Amino acid sequence: MLLEICANSFLSAKNAQDAGAPRIELCCELSVGGITPSYGLIKQVVSELDIETLVLIRPRSGNFQYSKADFEIMKQDIKICKDLGCHGIVSGVLNLDNTIDIERTQELIELSKPLSFTFHRAFDVVPNPVIALEQLIDLGVHRVLTSGQQPKAIDGIETLETLKSQANDRITILVGSGISSKNAKRFKDAGFNEIHASASEIISTATSVYFGSTPQTISNVTEIKAILKQINS
Repeated sequence: MLLEICANSFLSAKNAQDAGAPRIELCCELSVGGITPSYGLIKQVVSELDIETLVLIRPRSGNFQYSKADFEIMKQDIKICKDLGCHGIVSGVLNLDNTIDIERTQELIELSKPLSFTFHRAFDVVPNPVIALEQLIDLGVHRVLTSGQQPKAIDGIETLETLKSQANDRITILVGSGISSKNAKRFKDAGFNEIHASASEIISTATSVYFGSTPQTISNVTEIKAILKQINS
């Protein structure tokens, strides 16, 4: 089983590499579900670390229905990620009714080639995941990050197992949300091949009227190693 760490900083990415994780999804602002990281961060991670790096392309927080300006930004972000030497793209677009925007998602996939393409957790708000999964397979998406349409993957495991059976190795079901060393083996035992975790620890709870009250977190080496031990035993 492969462990992907959701890394929100250079230190989180380095901790993932040092702990032995094979891959990261690089992003920032996990408190709002993650948005595209800065290009300085992407460049530093790709140039100084050896870990496989997928980059989240999400221009803002909120829903996954994007304006023309949003979409143009996303396309420029993908081009820059390719120029910087990233290994994969994580993105996706929905229609106003939360069904998959086939045309725009396909455009992002084509632009991302030859990099791998992961459809992110926008999948968890689609009205019919069975139909949506077939659409992603037809589009050539490599993997879909999902919690089984529940806040935590452990609560969506029945849906996840249904999706895995439907996928039948045509697309990878990347299980994410609430994955830890306490439950990672549950997903391995269920036959999943990839899991996604932030393995976060809080390093600061400082608050200010100027920068808000969101705790500062990093991915923890000890927890990453503990997850790896669970899924490799």
